[in-house]
Amino acid sequence: MKKGKQVDDNEPPSYQEATAGYDDMQAQFAWDDKTIRRTFIRKVYAILMVQLLVTLGIIALFTFCAPVRFYIQTHPGLYMISYLMFFATYIALSCCGDLRRQFPWNIILLVLFTLSMAFMMGFVSSFYNTKSVVLCVGITAMVCFCVTIFSFQSKIDVPSCQGVLFSLCMVMLLCAITMSIVVPFGYVPWLHALYAVMGAILFTLFLAFDTQMLLGNKRFTISPEEYVFATLSIYLDIIYLFSFLLQIMGGGRD
Repeated sequence: MKKGKQVDDNEPPSYQEATAGYDDMQAQFAWDDKTIRRTFIRKVYAILMVQLLVTLGIIALFTFCAPVRFYIQTHPGLYMISYLMFFATYIALSCCGDLRRQFPWNIILLVLFTLSMAFMMGFVSSFYNTKSVVLCVGITAMVCFCVTIFSFQSKIDVPSCQGVLFSLCMVMLLCAITMSIVVPFGYVPWLHALYAVMGAILFTLFLAFDTQMLLGNKRFTISPEEYVFATLSIYLDIIYLFSFLLQIMGGGRD
């Protein structure tokens, strides 16, 4: 008669026993990551919508209200003040990682940044006719909607194409240097139009880049702690896209 295998209480557990709960733990972590990412996305888009509504309201005020439009056009110093505020808050939010993650200073800086950028866009829009501004706002909204849908659905990993974006930035820089040399000798419409078209294409790609970084479903992603930086990046992409479209299709105010 065969004897049964004697079980030693001091024998270490088998591999299957030791890893029995690993799959459940991994599934739980994946679920937690998805929940955190969804909360992060909702927070970023909520802040972004407030930023865009404030910017749109200031642009509409400067475009449709004749007394306000006349006042800001005759006081260009206000534009320089808003630009200095924009530059200071942008440097603080971009370079100071601890500051942009520290509440409430990150929100205060983001509010000042948004107001300064909205004022600058309102000032620039006041020199274009109303139809051009409304048309560019509509086109910008449509492009943003299409890029967002593309970023959610596409399998193309835009953040991995950083070399292409860097090359386009270098081309834009060369065009800007060329324009700074040529403009004093005379205005060249086709060169300015080419620069604006390239800028609109570049920041459309940057919008897709930052949106996919926000979603976190590609090779590169952004940390959920960086909701202020993510909002800042997407907001700037939209604003720069609007400004380049305004240069392409905007007509001067009579």
